[in-house]
Amino acid sequence: MSEPVELRVAGRTVTITNPEKVYFTARNDTKLDLVGYYLSVGDAVMRQMYDRPVMLQRFPNGAHGSSFFQKRIPDGAPDWLHTTTVLTPNGTPSRALVIADLAHLVWAVNLGCMGFHSWPVRVAQQDICDELRIDLDPGPGTTYAMAQETAAETKRLLDELGMLSFIKTSGNRGLHVYVRLEPLHDSYTVRTAAVALARELERRRPDLITAQWWKEQRGERIFIDYNQNAPHKTMFAPWSVRALDHAPVSFPFPWDLLPTLRPHDMTIASVPAWVDAHGDAWATIDDHPQSLDALLAMAVGMEDAPWPPQYPKMAGEPTRVQPSRAKKKP
Repeated sequence: MSEPVELRVAGRTVTITNPEKVYFTARNDTKLDLVGYYLSVGDAVMRQMYDRPVMLQRFPNGAHGSSFFQKRIPDGAPDWLHTTTVLTPNGTPSRALVIADLAHLVWAVNLGCMGFHSWPVRVAQQDICDELRIDLDPGPGTTYAMAQETAAETKRLLDELGMLSFIKTSGNRGLHVYVRLEPLHDSYTVRTAAVALARELERRRPDLITAQWWKEQRGERIFIDYNQNAPHKTMFAPWSVRALDHAPVSFPFPWDLLPTLRPHDMTIASVPAWVDAHGDAWATIDDHPQSLDALLAMAVGMEDAPWPPQYPKMAGEPTRVQPSRAKKKP
């Protein structure tokens, strides 16, 4: 056990306990190294996470240990923490951390949180979703090259619709495309737009892309997970660190790097120098809030798509039964 370290962050003193504890074994990166990474890209992190509720995924023994998700702030948390009430998909309320400044983020890292799962809302307007989040999910039998090609198809469609988009690695095998939205719509409406986008991409490239919710219908194609936009859903936040031994970052990058950037190229060891040299590829995302009108026009008359099982049955939703099981019914 190493001695605690006190850091002055955003005007507050945050204690890092056991700072030399190894969190990532590939380079023996420690808890303090992880804190240092977040501080080194702090401006970029805050542009994306500021004023957002987050869910913590805690790894008390490092990336090689067990983990658990935590929506609720634990007892004994400092009284200066900003929190808000969020709901789970089934309506259960929780007191969640709000990233009000870097001190809040560093406090969570000290608890063993490596990366953050953020809501697509700001605290001041929790009923308004300000992000369309397009999760390119590489299922069994797919490759990263297929995810890259799907991302390019996604950008092509969004460009045609006049919608400015931004891309990041997921920190693992996938890619995420984000569109900052005009503050006009709730998550139900944004999900409808995501379903329309997924189905249009599938129509254009059925060999490569699927919008099918049921895994047995996807085949070896990249799934556009439209349900990541469902109410009360979180996604792995930009600049967050995955709990893998080499500490890969969910890295926002410029579109022109899509053909060459590999999913695990960017780690807590390499990202700070890249940002110092090239800047934050998402620095202007808030300057260009986009209209959803084009995607919502595509959704007119469209049948709803299946929702995840933890949601109540929705009006207009098709039967929520796995197709192979439905066929067995008399």
